[in-house]
Amino acid sequence: MNYRLVSKYLGHFLLATALLMLPSVAWAGYFQEWAALAAFLKSIALTVVFGLVLWFLGRNAPNQMYQREALALVAFGWFAIALVGAMPYMLADVLGPVDAYFESMSGFTTTGSSVLTDIESVHKSILFWRSFTHWLGGMGIIVLFVAVLPYLGVGGKQLFKSESSGPDPRGLSPRIKDTAAILYRLYVALTALQTLLLMLAGMSFYDALCHTFGTLASGGYSTRNLSIAAYDSVAIEVIIIFFMVLAGTNFGLFYAMLKGDYREAFQNTEWRVYMLILIGVTLVITANLLGMQGHIPGVPDPETPHYTPGSALRQASFQVVSLMSTTGFCSDNYELWPHLSRMLLVSVMIVGGCAGSTSGGLKVIRVIMLLKIAGRRMELLFRPKRIRAIQIDGQAVDEEVVRGVCGFFILYGMVLISASLYMSAIGLPFESAFTSVVTTMNGVGPGLQFVGAVENFAFIPDSGKIVLCLCMLLGRLELFTLAVMIIPSFWKHS
Repeated sequence: MNYRLVSKYLGHFLLATALLMLPSVAWAGYFQEWAALAAFLKSIALTVVFGLVLWFLGRNAPNQMYQREALALVAFGWFAIALVGAMPYMLADVLGPVDAYFESMSGFTTTGSSVLTDIESVHKSILFWRSFTHWLGGMGIIVLFVAVLPYLGVGGKQLFKSESSGPDPRGLSPRIKDTAAILYRLYVALTALQTLLLMLAGMSFYDALCHTFGTLASGGYSTRNLSIAAYDSVAIEVIIIFFMVLAGTNFGLFYAMLKGDYREAFQNTEWRVYMLILIGVTLVITANLLGMQGHIPGVPDPETPHYTPGSALRQASFQVVSLMSTTGFCSDNYELWPHLSRMLLVSVMIVGGCAGSTSGGLKVIRVIMLLKIAGRRMELLFRPKRIRAIQIDGQAVDEEVVRGVCGFFILYGMVLISASLYMSAIGLPFESAFTSVVTTMNGVGPGLQFVGAVENFAFIPDSGKIVLCLCMLLGRLELFTLAVMIIPSFWKHS
């Protein structure tokens, strides 16, 4: 392990993060929030100091980066960036150390789980930083640095692979720096478009920008206590639904369309299944909200509010898209919905969006591959000598990728069960314990019961918040990048 190289690049990352705090400084000045302004200036100064120290320690390190250094740099980079990102919350006396780190990690990993109990009482510049961390983390803050730090060279490719979402990350361009730049150009263009549309729908520039950050990053932080429900606007909800669907789509499909291949999305199996799930679950929940459900004598049903067909479709479509894209915006208190609706919402949280998107979750492509793997295994029971490859879109999937998907699913289940048991051990009831882990591992934000749509995570003990922070990062880095750190041989010289 080349520790000095890791230290040098960590220093560069922190220096870049300090620059990224400057827009929040501008908002603090605009809103005349002098305490917040002082907090940001102190945070920038401390981040620069830490960055220079790390850079100095590794200044003469050789530039050759291998997979081991890339994995360590991505993991340590996320921990360090979340740490300095927490400083504005602490220095502005908004949150304590653990809560600030939780809020920062939730922001950068685009989880959207929050410990703030009264969002609208917080400095607007702090809320801007909170939403901006979503936008930075959505496409991947390390990928951003790859795009703007061209001297990473071959190391940039290793970093890109270590942070990319999905079972088979492939670049859009032969050069990884060019791929990262293409992705961010698309990201910025969509950001500008959604911000404009939300302003036309009635939001202020500030609110439109913050909610756009939360939408395209699949994050879900809002500037309002009631989230999107505070606006009670069909136009705003339709715009956000549209862009949440885009956020859950593989950005490679947008690139293909820009190159003139408009049929790529409709021919892509993952995207078609993604849309089929969104539409199917929305229709089932709509019917469920209108009273189409079974009843067992002696088992109490939730007191579901009365919905008209139009309002049921409106609320179902927004919440299904929000939770499957792992954005986490809320337009209604789905805690009051029937049992089937809530079960379906948890299911789409776990599935998540497409590989190569800003969404979290297992990813639709992995679910498709797991079903195909199970089908192939069943076929082997009566055709034991048949050799058949797993195929997606007419192409055979490499067996190494198949094994990787199986390994990912096993590790995912182990982490989910272990973390849920721990959350139960510290006092959370089953529904809250399980969904607190589901929502943080999959980058969703709200869960059920005490961590539901209109609740927050402030009541959870500090030890539980630390575990959930690890769940956020494990989910954001696709488990293996962080889990490999516990293997002793990883730290030894090869």
